[in-house]
This record gives sequence, C-alpha cells and structure tokens, in this order.
Amino acid sequence: MAAMDLSVRVVLVDDDALVRTGLRLILGGDPAIEIVGEASDGHAALELIGRETPDVVLMDIRMPLLDGLAATRALQKRGDPARVIVLTTFDTDEMVLTALRHGAAGFLLKDTPPAELVAAVRRVVHGEPMLSPSVTAQLIATVIRAPDDRQQRAQTVLGQLTERETEVAIAIGRGLSNAEIAAELFMGVATVKTHVGHLFTKLDAANRVHIARCVHDAGLV
Repeated sequence: MAAMDLSVRVVLVDDDALVRTGLRLILGGDPAIEIVGEASDGHAALELIGRETPDVVLMDIRMPLLDGLAATRALQKRGDPARVIVLTTFDTDEMVLTALRHGAAGFLLKDTPPAELVAAVRRVVHGEPMLSPSVTAQLIATVIRAPDDRQQRAQTVLGQLTERETEVAIAIGRGLSNAEIAAELFMGVATVKTHVGHLFTKLDAANRVHIARCVHDAGLV
C-alpha cells in the first residue's frame, strides 16, 4: 500500500483504448497518482500487475480472453496486494456481489465524475471501500429483499438443465471464462461454448450475467 507521501501506482485495464486514454488523462492530472501500465485483457493484466506491483488497478469487466471478474479472482487467489476497483457500464446487484466476493475493493460506473474517480483511487489505497451511490443502493435493496421467491423460481428454471449444463452454469456464476471452465471440467472450449448456448436458450438468458444471477438466486454459488 502506498504511503501518504508517495505516488499511488495505478494500472489501467480495459479493452477500449479510448477508455484507457480517458482514464489516463483524468488520473494523470493528479500529482499523487502515477499510471505505471495499461492492459487490454485479463491475462495481460495479470502479467503486468505481477511485474509492476501497482497499488490500485482499475479493472473493466467485459474483456476478451479473461474478463475482469475472473482476473480479480485470480489476483485474490495469488494473494496480490493490489486493490482492484471494478469499473463498468452496468451495475446489476449480482455482478456487484460477485466482484466484491472476488476481492474487489470498489465498484464504480464508467460515468463516475472525474473528481470522484480520483478520490476513489486515493481512498481504496488506504483501505477504504468505494462504491457508487447507485451500487450502494442496490446492495441495500438486495439485503432487505425477501429471497425465497427468487430462489424457488431460479431452482425451478435450473431444474430443466442436464447435470453437465448445471456444472457449466455454476462455473459461470463463479465468474469463470470459457477457457477456465474447460480446464476445470475437463472438456474442450468448443464443448463449453455449446453448453453455454444451451443455457442461453433454456434459461432465456440474454448474456452470462443473467445466467450468473439465476445461479446465485438458486443458492448454488
């Protein structure tokens, strides 16, 4: 963790070069923040973070090869001290919870005002969690919302899956990429993609977030 009199070392991780440029301009204007590297996917980010040992990582969720949630989880598993702020365009409650379970120190939307973004970096490096107001409201609503009906509906929907499809759905709920699922369940990536396609159809899911939410609601993760 950076000391008060030292620069906060930051790594930017996003597959959109324009987003990285914007973040670099915003954060680079603060003399107490130093951008020490950029990466466009999770695998490159893990290598860069291991090499540069930043204090804070701004991590996008939707990226090729390895998404931001899986990369954050990998950092947590290897005991990396870098504090991750997940930065994204969407903030579903289960996505927020998954990010926090995987070790994220903050969760902000990409439309967060520049001054608040700078303040978030300064705060998390000293151990303070940082959530957008809308994210905080969602978490409160999630806690007070009665889960029984959601759980029963999710369990009913998941009951139509085969055993293998259920295993893949649970892996998606844990934030694993197709490659990670293939390695963990001892199947080819093409086979994983086929199962994921079946999940989209059977669960009437528009994306992996919907599958993850269903799995979480059912209490399987």
